[in-house]
Amino acid sequence: MRLYAISDLHLASDASFERLAALPDHPEDWLILAGDIAETADTLGRAFAMLSAKFARLIWVPGNHELWTRARSPAAPRGVERYESLVALARQHGVVTPEDPYPVWPGPGGEHAIAPLFLLYDYSFRPADLPVEEVVAWAAEESAVCADELLLHPDPYPTRQEWCRARVEDTARRLAALPAGLPTILVNHYPLRRDLVRIPRIPRFSPWCGTVLTEDWHRRFRAAVAVSGHL
Repeated sequence: MRLYAISDLHLASDASFERLAALPDHPEDWLILAGDIAETADTLGRAFAMLSAKFARLIWVPGNHELWTRARSPAAPRGVERYESLVALARQHGVVTPEDPYPVWPGPGGEHAIAPLFLLYDYSFRPADLPVEEVVAWAAEESAVCADELLLHPDPYPTRQEWCRARVEDTARRLAALPAGLPTILVNHYPLRRDLVRIPRIPRFSPWCGTVLTEDWHRRFRAAVAVSGHL
């Protein structure tokens, strides 16, 4: 029994699914999907169906690409509604989401609570002297602006920062309620610490990479392993 993790598959074409189909079956193993598996709900559902047939259990957190709303229709889900629709899709395939009870890994290494997290970012991974309202212009000077500025909506929150803070506060309460002696495996699309953001080719992309509110979570919540993607 093994625990695997992967992220940022960005599945889109039939060729990418052919590669996925070629994976051997892992009937006893668990797989963590750390976000940006696909950009459309249909493609994400196809991935869930294929991988849930190969692994005993899937644990998923959303990436920013999965939260994008490309459709111009007023009926297209945005923000929280978009996220909740993806949670519902995952549950249809038996996939564990950030809204579900944290499963306990029973395999090698002893029991660990696997905590899938959805925390977003708040532009705090930026230079200390840079006002938050100038982040986008600063990043644009080196062509590093994230497409989230056009496609990832915070509705009904006024800003992504406020959505992030709400997610962080709610998740911290859930993690604090875990048994005191139970180690954790923390899974978040974004790194939990700023020093883990190493992107030398586009350093000004860092404001879209996490929040300083989680800098101590690996110690605070007894993380044996922290899984992330995005970079």
